[in-house]
Amino acid sequence: MAYNLLKGKKGIIFGALDENSIAWKTAERVHEEGGIFVLTNAPIAMRMGQINALAEKTGSQIIPADATSEDDLNNLIAKSMEILGGKLDFVLHSIGMSVNVRKGRLYTDEKYDFTTKGWDVSALSFHKVMQSLYKADAMNSWGSIVALTYMAAQRTFPDYNDMADNKAYLESVARSFGYFFGKEKKVRVNTISQSPTPTTAGQGVKGFDGFINYAEKMSPLGNATAQDCADYTVSLFSDLTRKVTMQNLFHDGGFSNTGVSQEVIDHFTK
Repeated sequence: MAYNLLKGKKGIIFGALDENSIAWKTAERVHEEGGIFVLTNAPIAMRMGQINALAEKTGSQIIPADATSEDDLNNLIAKSMEILGGKLDFVLHSIGMSVNVRKGRLYTDEKYDFTTKGWDVSALSFHKVMQSLYKADAMNSWGSIVALTYMAAQRTFPDYNDMADNKAYLESVARSFGYFFGKEKKVRVNTISQSPTPTTAGQGVKGFDGFINYAEKMSPLGNATAQDCADYTVSLFSDLTRKVTMQNLFHDGGFSNTGVSQEVIDHFTK
């Protein structure tokens, strides 16, 4: 059901790869709620995904951009404002990757060139995106910037590897840049700490099935799906959350506040 929550609002959505992506689901929901946007992803990711189908479905244009490149980001923002006809109201940062994970390197045996690349793509890119938006004065007052994270930033999940460090840095950037964006431009910055979700990137983490099954048993409401996350993101883009900023918002069916569930107790007492 649509409520026209984003009618007249304009933005950029980073990271839509295929229909399993949270960014993809969010783009569909933003479109349903009346928002218009530019889609963007790294050129190599675009070759792997089906972003053209999403653009056609939502009547959106695509601007390829490497989120680690300041020049690419500056070009993306300038062209987006030109295409959309003015400043932006929302931005979704849904980007993450670990070369160490892809190459099967353990956390205790990182290749630091891989670590640096993953940090740049997954975390520092969020600072770069916001710095480019800030310097270009590209956001309307009461606009909203959201990035996706995971609670491995707070708790240890051994196979999540260096992505846990990347997410911790990402959340810190949201708080730090959120202060300046809020104080000086009345723009909100938040992160959503999502349940483990079977996206293309998520399924690349070793032991992912164990992650998701354990979280399902631990969460009173069950895991939040990609579609659920899209709905939540729309609420953060809307005017209904104008005073919510600098928050890491757990969207995980209650997992983050559950010490142990009866299902888990039962599993270990059979």
